[in-house]
Amino acid sequence: MDSRTLAFVAGESSGDLLASHVLHALHVQAPDLHMAGIGGPRMQAAGFDAWWQSERLAVNGYADVLARLPELLLMRRRLRQRLLARPPAVFVGVDAPDFNLQLERRLRQVGIPVLHMVSPSIWAWRRERIDLIRQAVDHMLCIFPFEPAIYADTGVRATYIGHPLAEVIPLDPDRDTARRALGLPADGQVLAVLPGSRRAEVQHLIAAFFGAAALLVQRGQASSVVVPVAHPGLKPMVLQAAAAHPGLPLLLIDGQSHVAMAACNLAIVASGTATLECALFKRPMVIGYRMSALSWRMMSGRGYLPDVGLPNILAGTRLVPELLQHHCTPEALADAASSLLDDAAQQRQLQDRFMDMHLSLRRDTAALASQAILDVAAP
Repeated sequence: MDSRTLAFVAGESSGDLLASHVLHALHVQAPDLHMAGIGGPRMQAAGFDAWWQSERLAVNGYADVLARLPELLLMRRRLRQRLLARPPAVFVGVDAPDFNLQLERRLRQVGIPVLHMVSPSIWAWRRERIDLIRQAVDHMLCIFPFEPAIYADTGVRATYIGHPLAEVIPLDPDRDTARRALGLPADGQVLAVLPGSRRAEVQHLIAAFFGAAALLVQRGQASSVVVPVAHPGLKPMVLQAAAAHPGLPLLLIDGQSHVAMAACNLAIVASGTATLECALFKRPMVIGYRMSALSWRMMSGRGYLPDVGLPNILAGTRLVPELLQHHCTPEALADAASSLLDDAAQQRQLQDRFMDMHLSLRRDTAALASQAILDVAAP
């Protein structure tokens, strides 16, 4: 076993962001460690040796998984072979449960300690995963406070470490500075459009989101529309959708989703980590989501919670609108956004609830996670 190597697999941009903070903390505590596996640009900036890019794990729904299954299985087999040939001191899976859990089970069977950061949402759907988690994971690092109780009787050690984004995002975001950074007027009505980081997400959502933005501009409720493009490969698709709305006051930016959230008055956002980020920025939002008809039929019958947006799940109530699948139309999105923009009292209530949420998620996450990893690496 290679006692100086820690292996990580982080899925897509959100996993890359979460893991990068932990890597920085690990470098401070143990600067001679070598950290390698699957990661993205933020992890690489923290000194990570990326054998494959995390973007390649970004899939959306069952249909997308099926289309890319041969590629994903080959990548996982090659990674497993590499890790078994030279076992790391610890394997850390960051989210991406469909890819990671089977790999983690195989690694744990040969004695490699396994931590998993970001509990699979078994509390929302796919509760049958708990048996696989029991076989695959030694220590679950939970980012939401209600999750450790789920593992109390499973034999899986679970620790609440807080959410890294709650440390990164300021309690009082500076809207004026963000607008200056984007060249936007201080007094305008800015709409942020965040259609996701996965190709399939953008493909299914971008037309409806731009249609809603166009309606809000027509109604005088948006003077600028800021669209962070998660990675360059998505830009042609976004530009093609924008061509259907030639008069839209559109500002495309490369990444910088946090700047867009800080700058905006309201966001139309794909369900996922970005909804939590918007809440931490204390911004009103409308959540939308679409997937292929096949994926929707397969997933819609497996839900256990009435809501899919993280702010609503954490609050235990419907704080912000959710418009899913056939309800996710330009008109419905725009109408929900208009209602929020017209209701100053509701906006203040949302800000208060989001502040409470932010405080509950604030821990020294990177330090807690890195210490848990080092404890396993050198018991």
